[in-house]
Amino acid sequence: MSVTSEFTKGLYKQNPVFKQALGLCPTLAVSNSVESALGMGVAVTFVLLCSNSIISLIRKIVPAKIRIPIYIVVIATFVTIVDLSMAGFLPALHKTLGIFVPLIVVNCIILGRAEAYAGKNNIGLSIIDGLGMGIGFTMALLLLGTIREFMGNGSFMGIPVMGPAFEPVLIMILPPGAFLTIGFVLGFFNWLENKRAK
Repeated sequence: MSVTSEFTKGLYKQNPVFKQALGLCPTLAVSNSVESALGMGVAVTFVLLCSNSIISLIRKIVPAKIRIPIYIVVIATFVTIVDLSMAGFLPALHKTLGIFVPLIVVNCIILGRAEAYAGKNNIGLSIIDGLGMGIGFTMALLLLGTIREFMGNGSFMGIPVMGPAFEPVLIMILPPGAFLTIGFVLGFFNWLENKRAK
């Protein structure tokens, strides 16, 4: 596979949220605003990029029987770096994301990419894969966050974009709104796929 196809597969063809339905817990929980969606997306992308790199480098010296615990230790190291950095430099965002930052350790996307890709490929391809999957995850979060924030608050990144006559649909910023939004977006992508197949 070419470098371009390795990178772009995470954007749509194998998008972690819309195609593989991975990482849905943080996706639904933090996509009520664009700011929190972007913060989580960048954090996951950083962890994916760094953990893919290290796992690819150590893949040949890690015994097969203990590879999963070792992968988790590598991932947890980078999650701790993200968690402490966010707490120190972006405390408001850290408070908003709450427990979902430390839970990146058990995110299916990251462990799945470590096991299925970084553990079998060289560092160059693993970096490209991590970057593509991370950006695809971030794009999915941003799409959901934009829809939910716009409909639920009439704003974008906290800036009001609708006039005073706008009536917000408050359910969109609540947990049921996350399920409704992802359901409609997944339905739209499935409809596109079916239409393209015909």
